[in-house]
Amino acid sequence: MTQISATDLRPFIRTIPDYPRPGVQFRDITTLLGNAPALRATLVEMAAPWLDCGITHVAGIEARGFILGGALAYLLAAAFVPLRKKGKLPHKTISVDYALEYGMDKLEMHADGVLAADRVLLVDDLIATGGSAAAAVRLLQSLDAQVVGAAFVIDLHELGGTAKLEQAGIKTLSLVRFEGH
Repeated sequence: MTQISATDLRPFIRTIPDYPRPGVQFRDITTLLGNAPALRATLVEMAAPWLDCGITHVAGIEARGFILGGALAYLLAAAFVPLRKKGKLPHKTISVDYALEYGMDKLEMHADGVLAADRVLLVDDLIATGGSAAAAVRLLQSLDAQVVGAAFVIDLHELGGTAKLEQAGIKTLSLVRFEGH
């Protein structure tokens, strides 16, 4: 199997211009997920900083955060917690509202998804403005879980999401940085 490092991941991320609207450069990781060596390198690099942090749970934001988060939970010998859009979970949930560019959305998790003192790593494919990630942190912390950090494949740095999380005291890892939107 070919070895790929995180510094080599950029060629495996497809850019789709003007999606979902004009001016946006959509960073599509399905091409990365479809390449076994690139996916393995991504997961190994995302897990490495957290191996000795006592992570008990990995929380993945719907939907690509589920793919990465489940695999990272396995690598970290941790449980997995899905953070979903409104109405998708079958048991008692807690929720938090957050702002989108053109309105509001809601993020939910099962009320028993984490407990006080659980040590959680938040995972998603990309951080842009940080709205959904910050909402996820608030949701997890509302149950007194300790959010140890957040890990992303892609950071759209100039949109400020990483700075937002770090100002809230959340250690943040991103493997690839892209400029623009």
